[in-house]
Amino acid sequence: MNRQQAFASQAGGLASLTRAATVLQNRALPPVDQWDPPFCGDIGLRIARNGTWFYRDSAIQRPALVRLFSTILRRDPDRHVLVTPVEKVHVEVEDAPFVAVELAKKASSGAAILAFRTNVDDWVDAGADHPLRFDRQKDGGLKPYLKVRGGLWALLSRPLLYELAEIGEMREIQGVRVFGIESGGLFFPMANANEIEEL
Repeated sequence: MNRQQAFASQAGGLASLTRAATVLQNRALPPVDQWDPPFCGDIGLRIARNGTWFYRDSAIQRPALVRLFSTILRRDPDRHVLVTPVEKVHVEVEDAPFVAVELAKKASSGAAILAFRTNVDDWVDAGADHPLRFDRQKDGGLKPYLKVRGGLWALLSRPLLYELAEIGEMREIQGVRVFGIESGGLFFPMANANEIEEL
């Protein structure tokens, strides 16, 4: 049995991560991008499309634990991982690791800012560092996302998409009329004008 298999078979894998994350929780977000521990395999962690975390097919019912794990989540080139200074394990992510569930409008230096609360109670201001993107689906619908940090994105809940549709506006960009949203001094196109009727 190799190291990955041995780790994955241990019931203490989750407990080990919990202890490590607890030690780090009093800091600002841990510097996970600076850590390069060995990859220890898959211990059965999964984040469903609705943002629910599972461990070995059982939902993790403690919001504080989910919040704790979210602070040590990282997107590597080939997978999502939970990472500490000494180990990292695979996390299966069905869509995006976070879900945006609330929208607040505010202003800073005269610029309108849209702030989004995620399912783990992080507030993220849409703008240059945290862009919005709108993926067109095969059925013609839109899936909206907000960049949270690093390679981690939040899927906006459907009610938030409706809110954005209500406050969006038409603009002309390079000769094309588009419908979109402004936040942090930037305009994020949602769809071309001729696509709005379809949506």
